[in-house]
Amino acid sequence: MRGTQRGLAAAVACLLTAGCGYSVTSNLPPHIRTVAVPIFANRTQEPAVENLISRAVVEAFTTNSGLRVANPEDADAILEGEIVGYQLQPLAFNQAANVREYRLVVTLNLRFKDVRTNELLLDEKGIQEKADFRAASDVAVSIASEQSALRQAATDIGRAIVNLAIDRF
Repeated sequence: MRGTQRGLAAAVACLLTAGCGYSVTSNLPPHIRTVAVPIFANRTQEPAVENLISRAVVEAFTTNSGLRVANPEDADAILEGEIVGYQLQPLAFNQAANVREYRLVVTLNLRFKDVRTNELLLDEKGIQEKADFRAASDVAVSIASEQSALRQAATDIGRAIVNLAIDRF
């Protein structure tokens, strides 16, 4: 039993030190403490999708990054994005060949720039996030399902972008 306690204590001590590869800080330069996220450009035919995705990215930075979201003129870094794809793909059909389930695919391009050094920290093209949803026989319900799927995709996109910006540098 005593050996188990010592092993557990060693594991906890290891996790609390940087020597084990565990860190609660980002890989960003230490001077980057704030980020600006202007509304993403919408290069699709889907109206207002840029507002929902931009809000989700701001929320993800606010809750998951340790960075404070600021206005562009006050920020240490700026994340610019453009939505270049919005697709509904049929996934499943009923016996009458009507679509029963869709996959929503959103595609983005991102640029994350250090304002102080004018260095490009991240330049990713073609990032995709997906969300599946069931089709409804009622058009209004189907539209609501698509909007719900878009909100879920936007949340996932926000988290993925924060992970890219914080961890990949």
